[in-house]
Amino acid sequence: MGVSRILVIGSGGREHALCWRLAQSPGMEKIWCAPGNGGIREVAECVTLGGADTIIAFCRKHHADLVVIGPEQPLVDGLADALREAGIAVFGPSRVAAQLESSKGFTKDLCAKYHIPTAAYGRFEEEASAIAYLKGQRFPIVIKADGLAAGKGVIIAPDRAEAEATVREMFAGKFGEASRTIVIEEFMEGEEVSFFALCDGDNAVEFGSAQDHKAVGDGDTGLNTGGMGAYSPATMMTAALRGQVMERIILPAMRGMKAEGMPFQGVLFAGLMITRDGPKLIEFNVRFGDPETQALMVRLDDDLAAILAAAAAGNLPATPPRFRPEAALCVVLAARGYPDVYEKGSEIRNLKAAAAMPGVVVFHAGTVAEGEKITATGGRVLGATALGRDVAAAQQAAYRAVDAIDWPEGFCRRDIGWRAIKRQTG
Repeated sequence: MGVSRILVIGSGGREHALCWRLAQSPGMEKIWCAPGNGGIREVAECVTLGGADTIIAFCRKHHADLVVIGPEQPLVDGLADALREAGIAVFGPSRVAAQLESSKGFTKDLCAKYHIPTAAYGRFEEEASAIAYLKGQRFPIVIKADGLAAGKGVIIAPDRAEAEATVREMFAGKFGEASRTIVIEEFMEGEEVSFFALCDGDNAVEFGSAQDHKAVGDGDTGLNTGGMGAYSPATMMTAALRGQVMERIILPAMRGMKAEGMPFQGVLFAGLMITRDGPKLIEFNVRFGDPETQALMVRLDDDLAAILAAAAAGNLPATPPRFRPEAALCVVLAARGYPDVYEKGSEIRNLKAAAAMPGVVVFHAGTVAEGEKITATGGRVLGATALGRDVAAAQQAAYRAVDAIDWPEGFCRRDIGWRAIKRQTG
């Protein structure tokens, strides 16, 4: 029996991309998104729901076949557990399995136990031992809040003095509960890549790669953000490297989680550093990336609803999903001032003209719709995404769409995909 009625939880560009691709699955009857945004309404019905009890009641009333949880916080809060206990199929890991994202220390300990390559580290619950640990380390060094800190709990300290100051700030509550425990890691050199795998508790299959651009400014300058753009596939990820990632990182993590009594079902997003010694794990996330998902979804050439339902049911096919051979590139348009203070409420015009360009999809992240009027409500607001024969062609198409959008209050990086294009052109 096919999956034809799906509820997606979330409101960002990732959820728009998921809803957009799910809407193309054969036999799809209905997609809801809670709460959704101004663009998602074009492919799904946006609904306002409360906590787990409200979501369960909604699914029963409307006969939803599957719930797809987009953001990490509902997973960490145990929404997937509540749905499973109610007999509702859900794509997303349990609360204890979501510790792979909610606790950096948990993940580092798992890596140590199951021999997953990652940076050397120490895990600390009080200031004095962390300061003492720094005395024997090389710099720069990486200091991380253990818990979820909205992507801001990672500091690269160039020397011991700054490292000690960072440790004191974290234990003084700089990141609230997230920094009650901290992790100190060696600084790894190399190039970062995002790698995705779908997991059903027992098995895992590759689900593509991408390269995100975290810094707010061109040339990877300025403050870190949630992501200013991405392209897929990551051009440096050869078949040999992908095989190494599956064999050395993804599958050992899957086996380890099952051995620990917390089998992982959902998407495992590995942030990797490709070093001279091969791929090493920076961190795991337990949900699709944003903006990587936007690029992945326009390349996916398979039935997303069937794939996610199979993972949720524990019978994931052994063959990885099909992707188009072309490259895809997503440029994030953000409100001026992001990631610091930014204004909300400005109107965005000419979106239909941009979206009508060949190979282009404009995904919404922080928008609301009032009739035909689209208003910006978030920091990251849109994701102009395009397919092309290679990264350079996809980049050109995406920026043509960006330039067609009339939004003076927004800005973007102008160099998304630069590493791949540099490799491409020599």
